Amino acid sequence: MTESSSLSQFPQSVSDLTPQLLTALIAPRHPGAVVQSFEVLKSSQYGEAMVSTSARALLSLQYAPGTGNGLPQRAILKLPREISQIIAAIYVNEVRLYMQLGAEIGIETPRVLGGVCDPATGHYGLLLEDLTLRDARFPNVTQEITLDQIEMLVDTLAQLHARYWQSPRFSGDLAWLESHVEGPVCRLMNDVVPMIIQQEIDINPFKRELVQKLRTTGSQLLLGTQAVQRHQGKLPQTLLHGDTHLGNTYLLPDGRVGLLDWQLTVRGHCAHDLSYLITTALTVEMRRRHEHELLQRYLDRLAAFGVAQPPTFGQLWTEYRRALVWGVYIGWLTTPVVNYGWEINIINLLRLTTAYEDLETAKLVAQVI
Repeated sequence: MTESSSLSQFPQSVSDLTPQLLTALIAPRHPGAVVQSFEVLKSSQYGEAMVSTSARALLSLQYAPGTGNGLPQRAILKLPREISQIIAAIYVNEVRLYMQLGAEIGIETPRVLGGVCDPATGHYGLLLEDLTLRDARFPNVTQEITLDQIEMLVDTLAQLHARYWQSPRFSGDLAWLESHVEGPVCRLMNDVVPMIIQQEIDINPFKRELVQKLRTTGSQLLLGTQAVQRHQGKLPQTLLHGDTHLGNTYLLPDGRVGLLDWQLTVRGHCAHDLSYLITTALTVEMRRRHEHELLQRYLDRLAAFGVAQPPTFGQLWTEYRRALVWGVYIGWLTTPVVNYGWEINIINLLRLTTAYEDLETAKLVAQVI
């Protein structure tokens, strides 16, 4: 079990929570804090309120007198879905990220109170600050987002990537970080997820005809994604968020931007994060107009943050276009409509598949197969 080994099986339902369990969950990061009581303000299960891979509960926490100073009075508790054992790897991944790197990562991301996960069962609990207390806004593709906000998100990725660029820690204290070509999350993505994607293609005419429009198939997209990941795994590596679609970002009133939902974090090539962010966050017209300048901005920021040998623009442009195959295949073909509703699914898929054609991704993928 990752972290808090005294929590042998964290409950799968909010109805089984106790103040003692929440205190034990918080203890490794905040020794001495005691949850005296709590109230469940809201609980969302799979298929409700944008719930995708984890159930969520909004808790009001009351700490024992003299404890919990500085800790938030409201927090979001992430809990497993009913298929927790199948997708346990992504829960383990996110708990590790928050518990081991949350305090040092250097960018805006939710404050963690505590986290625990059993790799065998996928039973987990991850307690994070309620970002609405800081008036955070959570954008999605149905809402207008400005170029300035996208530039801030690009800057945030550059800051994250620069901090861990070719880090020697990847063979030391960060050896637990997986890659796109090895590890439990990789096995999930290659052994289980393709079956889900093929089912989505088979049962949804819209997804099926989009794939046909690209003159490809689910199996060909899988082979291309795997080839690109093997290829990019040989290029300079850094810490990736791994799932940078617009819905995993948030905007603060002071102009800062952040990243949440770190279940697919890996070490990999920077183009992965950059490609998925830009091609989902921008309308087709905005992407076509601004993607070159956003890539150059990213390179400038990498250098400013201390990367001595960033990629050339040509190198980044090529890998940015290649990496798009993951966004099409894993990013949104895999996502059931129940997760986010039809409108968000359709817009993401239209943006991604349009970019796939515009940027001649298929030709670039074929070069590395």
